[in-house]
Amino acid sequence: MEIFGALITLIGSIFLLLGGLGILRMPDVYNRMQTGTKATTLGSILFLAGISVGHLECGCFGKIIIIILFVIFTNPISSNTLARAAHYAGVKLTERSVKDDLKEDNLENKGEKK
Repeated sequence: MEIFGALITLIGSIFLLLGGLGILRMPDVYNRMQTGTKATTLGSILFLAGISVGHLECGCFGKIIIIILFVIFTNPISSNTLARAAHYAGVKLTERSVKDDLKEDNLENKGEKK
């Protein structure tokens, strides 16, 4: 069981590493935030699950499940909030972006034309 837990932990670590590389490679704040959130959420879940599976004798399974649920619920919400705040503060999208849905929503709420 320890080998299986170590394998899951390694896969989680790889996702965390790829998330870090994605943050360095993406062109703007919004893409970096999306990359970091998705990769770190999955990486953290796999890492914690691997620790739980690899060390069943420690009795921390319930605590790790609570931590995993906390990560699942808070990572996407905080990322969305930070992205909206960045957009509201005027942080520009990259030139390669095709569509800005928040800009269109803001114009419709103010009663302006697109």
